[in-house]
Amino acid sequence: MSPVYINSAACISVQDTLNENFFQNLQPVNLSQVVKAIEPNYKEFIPPAASRRMSKTVKMSSVASKYALQEAGIENPDAIIVGTGMGCSQDSEKFLKNVIDNNEEFLTPTYFIQSTHNTVAGQIALGLQCHAYNFTYVNTSSSLEFSFLDAKLQINDGEADNVLVGSTDEQTDRTMELYRLNNTIKKEEDLPVDYLKSTTNGVIWGEGASFFVLGKDKTENSYAQLKDIQISSRLDLNETQQFIEGFLAKNQLTSNDIDAVILGFSGDAKSDVYYTKAMDVFQHSALLYYKHLSGEFNTASGFSTFMACHILKNQEIQEVMMINDLKKEGIKKILLYNHLGGNDHSLVLLERA
Repeated sequence: MSPVYINSAACISVQDTLNENFFQNLQPVNLSQVVKAIEPNYKEFIPPAASRRMSKTVKMSSVASKYALQEAGIENPDAIIVGTGMGCSQDSEKFLKNVIDNNEEFLTPTYFIQSTHNTVAGQIALGLQCHAYNFTYVNTSSSLEFSFLDAKLQINDGEADNVLVGSTDEQTDRTMELYRLNNTIKKEEDLPVDYLKSTTNGVIWGEGASFFVLGKDKTENSYAQLKDIQISSRLDLNETQQFIEGFLAKNQLTSNDIDAVILGFSGDAKSDVYYTKAMDVFQHSALLYYKHLSGEFNTASGFSTFMACHILKNQEIQEVMMINDLKKEGIKKILLYNHLGGNDHSLVLLERA
């Protein structure tokens, strides 16, 4: 299989990740149940008339994708692939509210049309006038990983040279209310959260959009080589180490070859045990975490991929991400491990470009 490179990375998140100096100004979020993304001034990117009709996730994705394409120097990608867990849930809620308020009569179709999960990929294609392969993956916390896998296959099969891959999820008031009721979100009395030593269940919920351009050719801007991906929808706790070691063996590696591991500790005591198990495999690697910077959400792994890209390119790890104090001379290989609530486990292996 030919190598696949990540040639650009752009992210809108709870951190000010569109700012060039974001890496030095990362701030943990542990005091509120829900944290919102820092959004750009959309008027600079989207005409106001069009912006008014777009949901937050479409706007975030439109801007992040523009940044990613610009950095890669690509005007029109050969494919657009987007992963999302919740899709355009703001418009879904508006449509359902209309159904109830109007007694299922006299409904305008706009909110319904804009509520489908593939609206994001479609709107990006419309903006670019791109008629290429356009696909959306909805696989909860492994949506981005499936998108990466598809892009990798497209490039290896010679179907595409440059693929725009993204992940995006937004918050909505009603969904956040329901998440509070079913204890997906942490109770007020359990704040602030110690993400690594939490004894309570539930998470702090975030949002964001991350976009990358994957290409078959290495460029001056290349961040990393996307080596391999593995996904498992279900995993018993005692299978965690076997899952990781099997993945490494498939790539002819051992745990000693991994310079840094980025784990998705979310502060949910019930499901974070998988990450604790994973840590035992890596005695000689830098152990990092990130959801205290992004919040938990379906496609939070987009934020970790974005951070991993910058770590590989800058050869620098910020202390705010460190679990242990082990620092390697050079960072060549990073393993990302993520799941959501103990389901949909994914491993992504990145190597310095």
